[in-house]
Amino acid sequence: MSKWDEQILVVNRKELFNNEENHFYGFIEKNDEKTKKIIDTFELYEVKRRGDMEEDPSYKQLIGYVLLKDSNTNDVLVYKRLVGGGEARLHGKASVGIGGHMNEVEGKTIFEMLKINAARELNEEVGVSEEEALNNLHFIGLINDDKTEVGQVHVGVIYECKVDKTKVEVKEDDTLVIKWMSAEEAKSEENYETWSEFLKPIF
Repeated sequence: MSKWDEQILVVNRKELFNNEENHFYGFIEKNDEKTKKIIDTFELYEVKRRGDMEEDPSYKQLIGYVLLKDSNTNDVLVYKRLVGGGEARLHGKASVGIGGHMNEVEGKTIFEMLKINAARELNEEVGVSEEEALNNLHFIGLINDDKTEVGQVHVGVIYECKVDKTKVEVKEDDTLVIKWMSAEEAKSEENYETWSEFLKPIF
């Protein structure tokens, strides 16, 4: 199956932002009043074909985005996308967010689905077991950026996950190069994609 035929979770933009009343730019933490109102709308999710959604800003695709930290040192995992992988519009950029599109999981609530999908991505990208990921994923907020072509059709569901960095390995070394950095080193990186730039204050 082509990646464009993947069936993904989306929310109608009007519902998501309550006709723009709850619109925001950047990162907002989970305790923000807007965050609470926005995530309530996730239960109105629809399942749509990815190829149709990539150029339809009337919907926002739900994207899991996991900030991975070492449980002992609090070092941050930073990676760069190589030409071989993922979203071509982000090639060459550094990122702290591991994740991707969300798929429906039968018999689960939307919030369970989001965590299951995020755990699956961690396993596929950097070898963290899905069980360990599910036990350590903590929702920390949302990201929105309508100033870029990519951002206009996505909204980020942001998690933090602390793991033993010695157990992390790149599964797809033809598409990702990873490096562990102290919080200060990570903050000084200058070539981040926009979403990662938004998260610098919480490294």
